[in-house]
Amino acid sequence: MALVLACAPAAFAVADDGAPEPAWRHATSLSESPRYDAGFAHFDYVNTQAPKGGTVRLATPAGFDSFNPVLTRGIPAPGIGLIYDTLMTPSMDEDDISASYGLIAEAMRFPDDFSWVEFRINPAAHWHDDTPITPEDVVWSLDALKEANPRYAYYYRDVEKGEVVDEHTVRFTFARAGNRELPHILGQLLVLPKAWWTGKTASGAERSIMEGTLEPPLGSGAYKIARFEPGRFVEYERVPRYWAADHPTQVGSNNFDTIRYDVYRDQTVLLEAFKADSYDFRAENSAKNWATGYDFPAVERGDVILEVFPNEAMGIMQAFVMNLRLPKFQDERIRRALNLMYDFETLKRTVFYDQYDRIDSFFEGSELASSGLPEGKELAILEEVRDLVPPSVFTEPYTNPVNGTPENVRANAREAVRLFREAGYEIRNGKMVNVETGEPFTIDFMDDSPTSERSVLPYANSLRRIGVDLTFRVIDVSQYQNKLRNRDFEMTTTLWAQSLSPGNEQLAYWGSAAADSPQSENYAGIKDPGVDALIQKIILAKNREDLVAATKALDRVLLHHNYVIPQFYTSGIRTARWNRFGHPDNIPPYTTGFPTIWWWDAQKAASVGSPS
Repeated sequence: MALVLACAPAAFAVADDGAPEPAWRHATSLSESPRYDAGFAHFDYVNTQAPKGGTVRLATPAGFDSFNPVLTRGIPAPGIGLIYDTLMTPSMDEDDISASYGLIAEAMRFPDDFSWVEFRINPAAHWHDDTPITPEDVVWSLDALKEANPRYAYYYRDVEKGEVVDEHTVRFTFARAGNRELPHILGQLLVLPKAWWTGKTASGAERSIMEGTLEPPLGSGAYKIARFEPGRFVEYERVPRYWAADHPTQVGSNNFDTIRYDVYRDQTVLLEAFKADSYDFRAENSAKNWATGYDFPAVERGDVILEVFPNEAMGIMQAFVMNLRLPKFQDERIRRALNLMYDFETLKRTVFYDQYDRIDSFFEGSELASSGLPEGKELAILEEVRDLVPPSVFTEPYTNPVNGTPENVRANAREAVRLFREAGYEIRNGKMVNVETGEPFTIDFMDDSPTSERSVLPYANSLRRIGVDLTFRVIDVSQYQNKLRNRDFEMTTTLWAQSLSPGNEQLAYWGSAAADSPQSENYAGIKDPGVDALIQKIILAKNREDLVAATKALDRVLLHHNYVIPQFYTSGIRTARWNRFGHPDNIPPYTTGFPTIWWWDAQKAASVGSPS
């Protein structure tokens, strides 16, 4: 991944060993040069005259039991990130998070070999209690995040140590040189107040980043927690003297006085609550709802706006995920057989209202997706690990099975039975059983939403044709998340959203070490030396061309192992909103920008009427 740099004005310096000191820089980018030069006034896409005020009401199907933003145990409050700032912050009009600009850190620098990075803290940066943000806070934050959350431990695993250089500067030293992404992703660091998290509550109890808490934490961001009821709602109010209100990266943003999240634990109730004007904005992920659920008077009057925004910021893999830690899913032939029985084409026509396409890549919808046979740099990379990857990656393009017609369904079922037979199973009395033990092959499928039933039950019916019984269970969100984190499941649906500049996070998604780490994002339990080797190729890629080639190679190997059963995606973000808001004319193609760069429009609100 090519890290392109932008220099802030700085004097040339020489280190003690005679080597030139790296220049201080106001921005970094993982692809092209940063769009905004040093000294820019604001991002181009914001409305600098956006009015401040009003309330935006949002909703979530998950309750919450903690304001700890990093701990993986429990469920953090929705929107908790609103109360914190990071060292650097991305713009919305550059690919995903490929460009970042100084926020808490007014500048950063690192040497050509990427062996360390320094951040210079903005002297104006302070916490909501007016105490300054210090290098000590930054060093402590990294250590705390790595201790409390396996994802951060993998993400920053090559960060050997952090140390305070002076009252405004912090340095991170890396375990190895050449990891071009590390300076950039350290800029994304969530900075927490050390004194608060290591201090005591009003009652004298010791706080700990390793424990959940419902005490509103001290923050540094544009919002702070104002009111809440655990598991029911939380309200954030704009900080009157937010330290970065006039910062170039924040101008035209954070326009609402109040952002409120309400909890609705049932998806059907969630939609009905929106229609009843109980909250304002909804991203719709159900094809049925989008096709049939918005036929109500407020839409006809124009009081509710339906709009699809482009989504060019990421690749995606959504799939039926098998727990490969279980012996019955460890045979690749079994996994392919289960894919053969997934009749996506019929689902697309009968259940999905022709709104979705089949996913064929772990980076679907991006330039990182593999296709055809490998060639050029991708082929050269795969040749380097030929003895570690399936031979088929060199000879066969990956394709999902195609069903949708009686002929295809019968042919795929025959092939699935053949693969089961090769793996040591046979059909007895209508059941697929292990030849040696007689144990039936069954699947316990868990989900946290009853709406999934519409796509899972047809799959269960298809599997039943070859003697495989799939049981569909819906459990509450909290129990579901705990079971997923603790790997206490057989099959479920999950999703990985991929950056357009993948890197260290791939260790947590697919790396062998992450498979045995509780609560990492390697839900499937993938352990493969070829995958591990290709992840390192991504992390150590020297430029964008190498990064794309290495990512395509990884994608191809993951696909050929049949680790998951790819599902479906749509390229747009389907949204519904009550027409009380304004937004910039030039919303970037990588996000809706809601609610960060939107605002309360009093004239529209008066026309629609008061919310219920």
